[in-house]
Amino acid sequence: MKVGRAEAARWSGALDLLKLVRARPGITRAEAARDLGVGSGTATDISARLRAIDLLAERPAPPTGRGRPTTTLHAHPDGPLAAVVDVRQSDWRVALADLEGGLAETVAGRHPSKRPGRVFDAVGEVVRDLAERHGGRVRAVSVSTAGTVRHGRIEQASVLNWRDVEVPPLLPGVPQVIGNDATLAGLAEARLAHPGESVLFLKIETGIGGIFVDGGRAVTGASGAGGEFGHAPFGDPAVRCPCGATGCWDVAVDGRAVARLRGEPEPDDPRAYLIDALVEPGARAAVAECAAVLGRGAAGLVNVFDPAVVSLGGLAPELHRAAEDAFAEAYEAGLMGFRRDDPPRLSNSALGPDASLLGAAEAAFDLILSEHGIAAWTEERSS
Repeated sequence: MKVGRAEAARWSGALDLLKLVRARPGITRAEAARDLGVGSGTATDISARLRAIDLLAERPAPPTGRGRPTTTLHAHPDGPLAAVVDVRQSDWRVALADLEGGLAETVAGRHPSKRPGRVFDAVGEVVRDLAERHGGRVRAVSVSTAGTVRHGRIEQASVLNWRDVEVPPLLPGVPQVIGNDATLAGLAEARLAHPGESVLFLKIETGIGGIFVDGGRAVTGASGAGGEFGHAPFGDPAVRCPCGATGCWDVAVDGRAVARLRGEPEPDDPRAYLIDALVEPGARAAVAECAAVLGRGAAGLVNVFDPAVVSLGGLAPELHRAAEDAFAEAYEAGLMGFRRDDPPRLSNSALGPDASLLGAAEAAFDLILSEHGIAAWTEERSS
């Protein structure tokens, strides 16, 4: 059945309104009409149609003086949900996200085994249980993983000792998307904390990762594996990285680097080691060296991508704070001369430990808020 131009335009307007409510939950219907460039009658008609199929809810807006009363727009309490998953070095988390981006019903677990099958069996059981309890409202699954993702597969996850892993469908019959944890965290940071700006996001946990987000889209390259900043040659060329390359930035800024600079063995938990080292007087020189390497690499990426904002996530803000002078000196020295008078804003991540889950929710709702996704929801709600 062909869709006429008028009907297509109506649903295009509906998608635009849903995306606006996702970006600005609680926006008034009058504000939405102005932002979308439509009349109040059109906005009223679109929101009524979306209410009728459980996609939007409206609440009376607080009175602001003269003029017609309006409403605020929100996620419908029976609207679509995304199941979001974050698979990390030693544990995992699963949560549900709604149109407004809130996370709920979070379930966490540790890896009894790091074998991929065991990990995804445990995660899939939780996802299916959540979906069953919500009666078909889960419309997409989004997986964040601490590894390189290419063509929808986990090519390499050094912290998990995984190579060439295919993630099974965690909720059969429902669309699923997979992304690198730092990529998704950066996507959320850009869209939610710096909307409309180009953002270079850098995150230190075990190693360093990140992404450049421009126009609200993560720049991940031809196969989805872009943004592996940790494997740029910003480190010591004599040091081999678990990825197989030498000189990687990944092993030059985290707890492994601090331990190596102090003449100590590689720690079992590099993240915990770095947290302790940041406040240990005997580790100051090593911490300062890692901060300088972070600043030098950040400057190189600024020269490449020309962002408006450099956002630091994970333990990067703490490393920067612990050796601010070393970071600043290396960062300024690494910038091209014309950038030094007006460098990008340096900002700490506003999203905290939920950044990767929030990014997974962004990727999931990119699927849900599509013509195909809304058409499938509408068909089910109208039958």
